[in-house]
Parts: sequence; structure tokens; C-alpha cells
Amino acid sequence: MSANTQGAVLMMASMASFTLNDACMKALSDELPLFQAIFLRGIATTILMYFLARALGGLTFRLPAREWRLIALRTLTEIGAAYFFLSALFNMPIANATAILQVLPLAITLAGALFLGEAVGWRRLTAILVGFSGVMLIVRPGFEGFNAYSINVLLAVAMVTARDLLARRLSADVPTMLVALINAVAVMVVFGIGTVFIDWQPVSATAALQLGGASVLIIGGYVFSVSAMRVGEIAVIAPFRYTALLWALVLGLIVFAEFPDRMTLIGAAIVVATGIYTFYRERRLSSAAQG
Repeated sequence: MSANTQGAVLMMASMASFTLNDACMKALSDELPLFQAIFLRGIATTILMYFLARALGGLTFRLPAREWRLIALRTLTEIGAAYFFLSALFNMPIANATAILQVLPLAITLAGALFLGEAVGWRRLTAILVGFSGVMLIVRPGFEGFNAYSINVLLAVAMVTARDLLARRLSADVPTMLVALINAVAVMVVFGIGTVFIDWQPVSATAALQLGGASVLIIGGYVFSVSAMRVGEIAVIAPFRYTALLWALVLGLIVFAEFPDRMTLIGAAIVVATGIYTFYRERRLSSAAQG
């Protein structure tokens, strides 16, 4: 696979992991406070990721100071993104939070052009905008669902954009598992400190299963998202963030027996068509370059 194709596949895997994780965390909002839920998830995630990193040989700490600065900055944005998005998810409809979050492909693509000098042709920009229109057909949020926490989602968008650009700046010598592990530890520690100021709630068997699922899924989200932003071109990879909505549709159908209506299916078809077009165009350009 070309670098762009690898990046697209990794981004789709990342969106699947994050969407399923969000569903588990949203389900926990009825039983556990935000800081307790994230802290408990962080403990399990850190333990699992440490042993995974050890097994894969991804714990190399001898890195230049520049790389450590980038990792530190990326970790801060990861903490901010987790707090702002999940605090919104706990306090507003998931459809409305998801709707705002879909400006990410546009934000990351434009930021890549502005700060990293990456080329964004009119065809790629058009594909992103068309995909965004498909997302809006799927979500169709009502204004009554928006509240003060909508600002938190916008702040999460800013944090994720900065996070992905910082991942882009890391050299190939920095192990992906090391970055993901540091992120997990930092999130656990920060939200663990936050639990000192809240009233803890008992964890039921159902909540424990949801926490376990979220802990495994967030590892995939961390690893795939870091890997995706380190290969290929941002303008090609970014539109595949829209596949998060497709995963949400499948999850709703299988788990909640919610069959999508006609407008939702049209929106999903647009998102899929955008992805197919982007793949097709990338392969054509790759073949032309090799020829």
C-alpha cells in the first residue's frame, strides 16, 4: 500500500476505536462522574498499553530534546481534547456533539496547509466539503440540543487539530507505542488528581464491563491515530475521519436496533462515495508518479 492508503486505513481504524469507546463512555455517564470514569479507564489502559509496548519493543526513551518537547505538547493537547469532548458528551446529545466534531477534517487539512506547507488542491478540498455535507445529512442536529457545552466541543476540535499536527512533526525514530503510552499515563494522572474533588460512586458489574471495553478500545484509538498522522498526506487522510459516523450507524443498528431512515442512508452513501473517490484519485496519482 502507498503511504496515503496506509494513512487512510489507519484513520478508519482509529475512528472505529474512538467511536466504540465514546459509546462505552456515554453509557457510563448515568452511573459515574466524568473524572472517575476517565481515571478508572486510564488505569486499565495504562497497564495494558505498558505490557503491549514492552512486547513490541516500543519503550525507547533515548530521544532528542526536540522530540520530547513535541511529545510533551502533544500530551497536553490529548488531555485537553479528552476533557473538553467527554465533558460535552456527558452533558449534551451525542448527535449534536458529533455534528460539531465533524469540522475536524476541514480544520486539520487547512491547518496542515497553513503550518506545515502541505498542498491542498481544489479537488481534495471539494471532497472534504462534500463528505461534510453527507455527515450533516446523517446527523441533522436540532438547535435545541446545543448548549453551553457546544463550546467545549469546539475547544476539543482545536486540541485535536493541534495534537495531530504535533504528531506529524515527530520523527520516524519516535516509537508510536511510546507516544501512546505517555498520553495514557498523563490522562490517568491528571484525571486521577481531579477525582480528589468529587464524590466517588460505586462501580456496578455493567459499568465495569463498559470500562473494560473502553480501556481496550482507547488503546486502538491512541495507536492508530498517532500512526495515521505520521504517514501520507493530511489532505488525503483527513476525510476518512467521517467514517466515525458510519461506525455510529452500524453500532446503532446492531446494538440498539435503530434502522437508519432514508436521509441518513443518503448521507452515508455520500460519505462512502467521498472515501472511494479519494482512494481512486490517490491511486491514479500514485500510478502516474511511478509510471
